[in-house]
Formats: sequence, C-alpha cells, structure tokens
Amino acid sequence: MRYILENEVLRAEIDSLGAELKSVKRKSDGREYLWHGDARYWNRTSPVLFPFVGAPKGKEYRYDGKTYAMGQHGFARDMEFSSERQEGNAMWFSLKATPVTMQKYPFDFRLLIGYELTENEVKVLWRVENAGSREMYFSIGAHPAFLCPPGGEGDKEGCGFLFGGLTTELHHHGNTPDGMAVMEDKILSLNQGRVRFTPGFFDECTYMVEGKQTGEVSLFDREGRVYVTVLFDAPLFALWSPEGKNAPFVCIEPWYGRCDAVDFDGTLQERAYENALAPGKRFAAEYRMRFE
Repeated sequence: MRYILENEVLRAEIDSLGAELKSVKRKSDGREYLWHGDARYWNRTSPVLFPFVGAPKGKEYRYDGKTYAMGQHGFARDMEFSSERQEGNAMWFSLKATPVTMQKYPFDFRLLIGYELTENEVKVLWRVENAGSREMYFSIGAHPAFLCPPGGEGDKEGCGFLFGGLTTELHHHGNTPDGMAVMEDKILSLNQGRVRFTPGFFDECTYMVEGKQTGEVSLFDREGRVYVTVLFDAPLFALWSPEGKNAPFVCIEPWYGRCDAVDFDGTLQERAYENALAPGKRFAAEYRMRFE
C-alpha cells in the first residue's frame, strides 16, 4: 500500500512493502528527484538494508555453532511493514520477527522506520529493538537512488559528486563481482571537493568509503548546481550505479555495516561494523536528504 506524506515544499510516497520511499517531488513544479525503479537497470528505489548490509561471504554466516543462509542486503526490503502512526509531517512503519525470519536470522527484533518532512528535507529514522533474551547482532543501511542527470533524461556524464569538507582526495575500497570488499586503498582525486562523472565511472566497483571522511555528499548537474544532498553520521557509506549500464541514477548510501571482505572467515559477531544490541535495548540512527 502506498502512503502520502507532504508539507508545503515536498510530496513523498512510501510503500508499505519494505517501508520503501518511492517518490519525492517538489510541489512547486512537480519535479521528481527519486529513481522510479526499472528492471532494465534496477527495480528498486530506496530500500532499507537489514539485518545485513551487502552479503556475507558465500551468502552464509555462522552464529552460535550454526550456519545460516543470507542473501544480499538482508530481507526487510522484501517484507510487508505495518503502518504505525502518522503525526503531522512524520510517518512510521514497523516490522517484527516471524517464524520465517527466525529460520534465517535467529533474533527476535522489531524494526521501526520513520519519515519526516521539514521544509526541503526528508529525514529517515531507524529504530532497531532487541525483543529477545540474548545479545543481537545486525547491520542496517540506506540505498536511496537519485535521478542523474536531473529528470533522468540523457547521459549523466558531466554531473558529479561534491564531498563536504574534502578538497583533493577521497579514499575508498572496491569490491569483487560477487560483492565482497577488496580492502586495497584506492584514491579518488577531487577538485575542491568535486569529481565529475566520466564514461565508465561506476563500472569498476562500488565506492565504499570508510573512516568518516565526510558526512555530506551532494549530487550536482552538468552546470555544477547541487540538487540533492545526503547528510549522515554513519561510520561508512557507499556510492553506486549499475555497472556497465550507464543507468540514469546514482545511489548515495549511509551504512552501519558492510559486506564481508574477501579474506573474512569469522563469525557473525566478528563481522566488520557489526552492531551489538543487548536484550531490551534500542539502536537509533538517521540520515537526511535535502532537495534543492
């Protein structure tokens, strides 16, 4: 089911399937900012990644002496959420553990996702609750896809990123074709914090950026005008567009967790950036999207 959330500036649509943001439009002229989903490129728009970001090595993980299968980015994005409440310019959705989820993820969780509009910003709020009796381990991340170039027409060459607080370079890691992190340090050269997209810019890998190098990433058009900014306090983030497709969108993804490295051979508890939550406790995080 689709839900509408709006204020004087923006109109957003959220689908209860995955509690996924499906549209963000500027009300003054109907301009759409979010990718609409198309199987030729990618059929999602802004899925939540839970309880895994990326995939565990071999698409399985070990916990408490058992091995569990787990696909890319977990399962929450493919599940129906309940609509919790709407309070003015904010709306909340919830997902609880079920016997089916317990077979692949043996924790009693409650996941809350909130959306709040303030002027020209959409704030996304995450709350993860441990409803069980033992410590719970999880990752959570965002995957919003923004039209690029603006309007989604033509080639995105000449558009680019602006990284807040950076000037000359951004350090990042890449990944293998099956999605495992390659921990070799790579450097993306910047010009006053900016980099423009060239042919094949996204074809080599997903850009995985660690070390809290910045908490502000913007998209600008061919004329250099910023039209989307993502603000976050996550420990790492990713930048992605489908390899080899010249897709008309770009993803800016704050992450609390990531895929396993190629040489990882540990348990669930030992995964990089894994979050631990004691029984009865709650994890809270958020990020914001600003639209010009």
